[in-house]
Amino acid sequence: MNKFGLLLGLVLTSASTGALGQVSNSIKLNEVMTNNTTSLQDEYGRREAWVEIANVSFSTYNVRGMFLTTDRSVLDPEMSVPERIKRMSIIPNGDARTNLSARQHLLLYCNSNPAKGTLHLSVKIDPEKPTWIGLYNGNATQLLDSVTVPALGANQSYARQHDGSPVWQVKPADAVTPGISNYIQVDETKIAKLKRNDPYGIGITVLAMGIVFFCLALLCIFFTLFGMFMKHRAAAKKVANMQPLKAGVKTMEKTVELGHKTNVLLQDGLKSKGIDKETYIAVIALAIQQYTSNTHDVESGIITIKPKDTDWNVEYIQMTQFHE
Repeated sequence: MNKFGLLLGLVLTSASTGALGQVSNSIKLNEVMTNNTTSLQDEYGRREAWVEIANVSFSTYNVRGMFLTTDRSVLDPEMSVPERIKRMSIIPNGDARTNLSARQHLLLYCNSNPAKGTLHLSVKIDPEKPTWIGLYNGNATQLLDSVTVPALGANQSYARQHDGSPVWQVKPADAVTPGISNYIQVDETKIAKLKRNDPYGIGITVLAMGIVFFCLALLCIFFTLFGMFMKHRAAAKKVANMQPLKAGVKTMEKTVELGHKTNVLLQDGLKSKGIDKETYIAVIALAIQQYTSNTHDVESGIITIKPKDTDWNVEYIQMTQFHE
C-alpha cells in the first residue's frame, strides 16, 4: 500500500510539473506601455500604463490567480510565499477574458485600482524610469516570464518582434498593437535596405557587370546570326537573279549587233557582207599609213580584205557568265 501511494504521488508530481512547464512556455509578457498620454483608454476614459499578456500556444489557459509585479525583491529565493504575495497584484477571477484561447491576448491596466474591474491592477510603474516586470504562477512560486522595460517616450511601447519572440524592441506610437499580434513596421526604403545588405557595393557591382556582359553576348550572337543570314541571302540572290541578268545583257548585245549588220546589208547589198563602209575606209587608211611609213612587211602590193565572222568568243561568253 505504501509503495502504491508513493508511486501515485510521483505520477501526480510529474504531471503537475509538466503542466507548470507547459504554462511557463505558453503564457508570455508580450508588450508594455509605461507612458500612455494619447494611446489606449480604459472603460473610464483614463489612459494608464498597460501590460499585454499573450498565450503563444495552441491550447487554452486561464491566467486567473496569476500574479504581476514590478518589485524585484520578490526574486529573493529566501522570501516566503505570503511575503511575496504582498508585493504582487493578482489577476482576479470572475472574468471570461482571463481564459486565453490559442494565440489570444489579455490587456491589464497598471497604476490603477482593482475595484474598477478585473483587468485593473495596482502594479506601480514609473514612466520615467526603467521598469522590471515579472509574471508569477498562481502559487507565487514560479516566475513564468519577466522583462526589463527601458524608459520610453510618450506612447511608445516595448514589445516582442512577434508573439513569443525572444527579441524585444521599442515600437513607435503608430506601431503599437495592444490586444493583437505584434508586428514590425518597416519604414526602410529600398535604397537603405540595399546599403544595409551590401555596404561595399560588391553585390550590385557583380550584378551590374553580369547584366552588361550578358547583353553584349546576346548582341554578339544576334549580329553573327544576322550576318550569316544576309551572306547566304546575298549568295542566293546572286545565283537566282544575277546570272539570268548577264545572259539577258549578252543576248541584247548580240541582237543589236545582228540588227546593225542586217541594216548594212539592206543598204549596201550582199557584197558588203554587213560591214560598214566606215570600216572599209578605216582599214584602207590604216594600210596606206603603214605602207608610206614602211612599218609593214614586204607584200605583193595587193590589198585583199575578206571579212569573216568566226564567233570565236561565243564559248567564252557562255562559260564566264557562270563564274563571275
